[in-house]
Amino acid sequence: MIAGFVSGLGRSVREFVVGVGFAARMFINMLGASLGLLRRPRLITDQIHFIGNYSLVIITVSGLFVGFVLGLQGYYTLNKYGSEQALGLLVALSLTRELGPVVTALLFAGRAGTSLTAEIGLMKAGEQLSAMEMMAVNPLQRVVAPRFWAGVIAMPVLAAIFSAVGVLGGYVVGVLLIGVDDGAFWSQMQGGVDVWNDIANGVLKSIVFGIAVTFVALFQGYEAQPTPEGVARATTRTVVIASLTVLGLDFLLTALMFS
Repeated sequence: MIAGFVSGLGRSVREFVVGVGFAARMFINMLGASLGLLRRPRLITDQIHFIGNYSLVIITVSGLFVGFVLGLQGYYTLNKYGSEQALGLLVALSLTRELGPVVTALLFAGRAGTSLTAEIGLMKAGEQLSAMEMMAVNPLQRVVAPRFWAGVIAMPVLAAIFSAVGVLGGYVVGVLLIGVDDGAFWSQMQGGVDVWNDIANGVLKSIVFGIAVTFVALFQGYEAQPTPEGVARATTRTVVIASLTVLGLDFLLTALMFS
């Protein structure tokens, strides 16, 4: 029994190490293949439209309701200490530092990430990637790299839209519905939010999340079993692994940025 447990544990560790090594090699090869995209930028712009534009609705609606909730909860908390005038600052810092990049990345993983995994997985199942290799076309350069850079570019833009819409949602609830002073809402926000320490760090987080989530989605699709069941399992793994990666990276980045 103990021997079987040790054997299974060793096999799992070996498979994990092999998977990490293959992912690192694929990432390096993809970066090398990305140089050829300078001659064909249309491949990236098309994918930015596919990834970013189709995720815009869920990002905007989610940001609005998150702003509503922040406005309500923030007012109830600050009102206990007579500091409800700082509601705008609380909403802005919560969104730009944490909720904007993190929630956007989680929604991106569920919407665009699964779409990328399913698309690449179905291309593999239909032997389209093998056909490209037979025609001397590098699938990493033609298929994977454009989608990777599109995800990296689209993530910060979507996070900025999420934060902006969330601030408007907090304004609607806090100022228009509850009655917080309009001038205090915006002046506290303007005086307390720092461009480099708050906004720039949030943008950096969203870029890191974009790299992680997009690569996880593409890797899972590229390595999926060429069967319907294999593509379905790869799509599920994309959501789980990408979500846990985002939360883990958020902790590390927050500790480094705001320690």
